[in-house]
Amino acid sequence: MSDMIKTSTEKFAKLIEKQLARVERMNAQKDFLDFSKLDTIVIGVCGGDGIGPAITSAAHSILEFLLADEVKAGKVQFKVIDGLTIENRVKANKAIPDDVLDELKACHVILKGPTTTPRAGDPWPNIESANVAMRKELDLFANVRPVKVPEQGIDWTFFRENTEGAYALGSEGFAVNDDIAFDFTVATTEGCERIARAAFDFAAKNGKTKVTAVTKANVVKTTDGKFLDICKKVAKDYPDIELDDWYIDIMTAKLVDEKRRTSFQVLVLPNLYGDILTDEAAEFQGGVGTAGSANLGKRYAMFEAIHGSAPRMVAEGRDKYADPCSIIRAAVMLLNHIGYGDKADKLERALDKCMYEEKKLVITGRDTGATGAEFAQYVMDTIQAL
Repeated sequence: MSDMIKTSTEKFAKLIEKQLARVERMNAQKDFLDFSKLDTIVIGVCGGDGIGPAITSAAHSILEFLLADEVKAGKVQFKVIDGLTIENRVKANKAIPDDVLDELKACHVILKGPTTTPRAGDPWPNIESANVAMRKELDLFANVRPVKVPEQGIDWTFFRENTEGAYALGSEGFAVNDDIAFDFTVATTEGCERIARAAFDFAAKNGKTKVTAVTKANVVKTTDGKFLDICKKVAKDYPDIELDDWYIDIMTAKLVDEKRRTSFQVLVLPNLYGDILTDEAAEFQGGVGTAGSANLGKRYAMFEAIHGSAPRMVAEGRDKYADPCSIIRAAVMLLNHIGYGDKADKLERALDKCMYEEKKLVITGRDTGATGAEFAQYVMDTIQAL
């Protein structure tokens, strides 16, 4: 018994050392990158695996179309990164192979397709999620997911903390013996404060009047309690913005409460709760295939579809029919982030028209509908007609 406790204590001590080193790196970071001061903005296009390359290619073609003048003038450069497949990651036995990580770090922003995360029963070894690894390696602490359904009065923007919480050490839990296993939840002062401030800054700059913190602080008292306390502290710097807070269990119910849900505007959440709630929220606007996602840090930013890699579609030869709308939504957010708001607005208006108004082409995921490439061309034709 004493040997098991000693071994486990040593493992836990190493985890604490790594997290303390991470805190030092966070505290040393300066302000956000100013894209207006860059001679050339490098956009990485990383297809991932499964249906990722097919849908990413569709969004890439639209970005190339919209930014053609900037590319010609040398203000924007695209860099295609192919190495984030499950096969390549397994070969390197790393969530992100070193050479791929170097390529990612040579970019300023990244448009990323979904990647496969092995689970029990899969033919792959248990390597860490590439998404989780990328968020940690590039310190992409804010996962921003907007959900809009105007006819239902829904206009939500979720700020999910991306680098801490229950996912931070997701591959580093351990079994003490056959009878007991531990995973860990992490909350740091800087980690909580920067996501809270990002949510309040967004609210202040976008005419929002309320931020909602979502935790389970009544039960998970130490880490969730810290998150909520820091949200309350940050709120004092924004006297014109109301802060309210809800527990995650009742919040999942209130999103489907027609009377209550329209009162929510900006929501800030720890990692796990944000993952769950944003998938639920996406269903209101047509499912995860319609929702894009931004992952923001001070130096890097990554924009992605929020759904999985759908390997079954690839196995059935249907990847070219996969719906690219989620990653095209992410491309809208990318354009806004790098300072091309006018082009982002054009793309968003065209995509809304193609998805919800005209519907001249429909994505079904099979040969009964359009391919992703055909839909991308439809979007570009619509942009030209605006």
